[in-house]
Amino acid sequence: MRPSEPLPGNPFHHVRVYPPEEVTRRSEAECDPAEAGLTRADVEAIWDAVVRFYRTGLQPSIALCLRRRGQVVLDRTIGHLVGNEPGLPADAPRRVASPDTLYSLMSASKSVTAMLVHLCSERNLLRVDDAVADYIPEFARHGKHWITIRHVLTHTAGIPVLPGVELDLDLLADPDRILQLLCDARPLTPPGRRLAYHALTGGYILAEVIRRVTGVGVQEFLEREVRRPLGFRNLNYGVSPAEFGRTAKNVCTGLRPVFPVSWLLRRALGTGLEEAVRLSNDPRFLTAVVPSGNIHCTANEASRFFQLLLNGGQLDGVRVFERATVRRAIGEQSYLAFDFTMWLPLGYGMGFMLGHEWASLFGPRAPRAFGHIGFTNLLVWADPERDIAVALLNNGKPMLNPDLVWWLNISRVIAARCPREVPV
Repeated sequence: MRPSEPLPGNPFHHVRVYPPEEVTRRSEAECDPAEAGLTRADVEAIWDAVVRFYRTGLQPSIALCLRRRGQVVLDRTIGHLVGNEPGLPADAPRRVASPDTLYSLMSASKSVTAMLVHLCSERNLLRVDDAVADYIPEFARHGKHWITIRHVLTHTAGIPVLPGVELDLDLLADPDRILQLLCDARPLTPPGRRLAYHALTGGYILAEVIRRVTGVGVQEFLEREVRRPLGFRNLNYGVSPAEFGRTAKNVCTGLRPVFPVSWLLRRALGTGLEEAVRLSNDPRFLTAVVPSGNIHCTANEASRFFQLLLNGGQLDGVRVFERATVRRAIGEQSYLAFDFTMWLPLGYGMGFMLGHEWASLFGPRAPRAFGHIGFTNLLVWADPERDIAVALLNNGKPMLNPDLVWWLNISRVIAARCPREVPV
């Protein structure tokens, strides 16, 4: 059966859509749905929603891992990790994605970095209401002595961007230079006054605070406190060159953004969509430590990290965080406040985006859900009331396309098929 071809001159930049049965791979880790309180019909309905999104041609590949009641219900991929970008010839070399494929979590990496900060707080190495300058004295310049760690965690520090500084790979890989720029920066607004998404700046500040209070870099701290105790094989800042071959290549799909979306994107990232995607595939980005944006892992490991949080900080008999630490991290800090970077109403915890009763990224009727989106349509989340931990990863980066409703439909179907059952 032949793949469907994009229409000539199609402005939506679709990829070829291959017969799902030819490009679907599943993990042997999937349990009997009954063990998780679901039916096979529930599982297939959820996967059908993923396939429906794949058929839009917006995604070269999609990976979904869904845990319920701690059991892996779904761990599947569909599509290609490389070789099916818009504009490539039909005979270009392709590789089918698998549950072992690595994806960049992009901004969803913020939740991992935030939990490392909360772990430092748990150990009395810092307090989130302390000023950043208590730990980085040179950061106090230009009135930034009022900025607290909580402000950084909640995107209210007033330094969402570095004005006049273009996103540059050599700069991203130079945390000392970035720290100098952040210390020299003047806040755009007083701390705490406005919610404005800090796409990259906040992660570097938090990573430096971690380094100053622990004596080790954020990557080593993650290794020592999370990866090694829990046996994570992949969850890490960046990837090694040896892993490039199983890392999904990000591609631009959908309509190219126009004003005001293009302006908002450049305002948040310091560059345009196509350049951001190109940079995300560059070996310098892949091997760098970008605390706000380049955790790489499989969908299974992303889901497993959120299962750790769903369990209150314990997994497989190993306690990493105290229950109170997790509760504090996911507690509401802003209720659908207007974000002056994203120009959307968003609810935040300290390192997490929050769900809502009537509508959210994590499906309807999800007021206790917490997670994070990643550039542009990755989602990782947990919902305590449904007892689920989910990672929905992909490597297509659409910004404008009516078919994105089928992306939102996946979390809707998951919410519908995994009814609320746990009082919180």
